[in-house]
Amino acid sequence: MVNSPLTRPEFRPQAASHSPVEWRLSEGLVPYPEAVAWMKARAAAIAEGTAPECVWLVEHPPLYTAGTSAQGADLLQPRFPVYETGRGGQYTYHGPGQRVAYVMLDLRARRQDVRAFVSALEAWVIGTLAEFSLTGLTDPARVGVWVRRPDKGPGHEDKIAAIGIRLRRWVSFHGISLNVEPDLGHFDGIVPCGIAEARYGVTSLVDLGLPVTMPEADLALKRAFRPIFGDVS
Repeated sequence: MVNSPLTRPEFRPQAASHSPVEWRLSEGLVPYPEAVAWMKARAAAIAEGTAPECVWLVEHPPLYTAGTSAQGADLLQPRFPVYETGRGGQYTYHGPGQRVAYVMLDLRARRQDVRAFVSALEAWVIGTLAEFSLTGLTDPARVGVWVRRPDKGPGHEDKIAAIGIRLRRWVSFHGISLNVEPDLGHFDGIVPCGIAEARYGVTSLVDLGLPVTMPEADLALKRAFRPIFGDVS
């Protein structure tokens, strides 16, 4: 159903003996090329069976990324470095105050179903938002997680989290970005995710009046992850 909270899909490993997912946190601002190189190497190691699955939490310096569906006209003002990336989706922004969670999971050990995996990621974000009594919504026509903004007018919705993944040998990388307290003005340099309609904007937890810190957001992400994807280390 369009514009409704998701029921919670499970994407747990099929084998009870499966190792817990490594939960990794990097302090400071991680350069984007460094993050991509690390993700690719880790995903390859997971595919080879030489490393456990991993969720990596980072923040980046201000930058824009272009997904495989990005349209040049949607890059309005390249105020920050622009990186072409192999993830799905269009243009998005990353920067301080935004929690990026890179998700490296082996779908061979879970479910080899890309749509179900994206739905599970959306449900993870929605479960995280519920920790702060906030209702996240999805729409098949608009990837990501949204919140209603009746204060901005009838039918207005703002995007609070973006999702973009890539699979290589059925191991995922890239992932989600949750707006905790980024500078929302930095989104003005792009048409976020190619959606230009005035009734769709961008928001954050703090913009919604929720004084959430990054450690609090991280804890909520971890709690919401377990029921859907399984144990973490």
